[in-house]
Amino acid sequence: MPEIKVDLHLWDEVEAAIKMIMGDRDVVRAAGGVVYRYTEAGKVEIALIHRPAYDDWSLPKGKLKADERLEAAALREVEEETGFNCMIARSLGTIEYIDGHGREKVVWYWLMRSLGGSFKATEEVDRISWLGFEEAARKLSYDHDQELLRRADLVT
Repeated sequence: MPEIKVDLHLWDEVEAAIKMIMGDRDVVRAAGGVVYRYTEAGKVEIALIHRPAYDDWSLPKGKLKADERLEAAALREVEEETGFNCMIARSLGTIEYIDGHGREKVVWYWLMRSLGGSFKATEEVDRISWLGFEEAARKLSYDHDQELLRRADLVT
């Protein structure tokens, strides 16, 4: 398996462009990931989380802390919600929607490879499922998460 390298010095330029585009709008900023791993048979599995507060299956994500970089927030949120350490493979772009409180929300996503860890249920996330691409696409509760799965292009 070839090593995947990410040119992180470009993130400064990306974040500067995002600030210019968003201006002073009151937008909830969040980041997350499409997390994958390989089985012993070489098949790809994708991590989905179950959130009991919403009774949904989604991709791990969460709000940025003050002055937190996008990729740092994505890695932190994924680890908090799944228990897995990951490395960023590549950007999957953004998803924008109106959240349950009527606020505009923009979530930046990355394709991430799991480097290992273990899940522990919390009040926020009570279950995790590692599923093949087709099963994951069927189980996801939201169309925008299914779109991210298509962008990840992990069918093997």
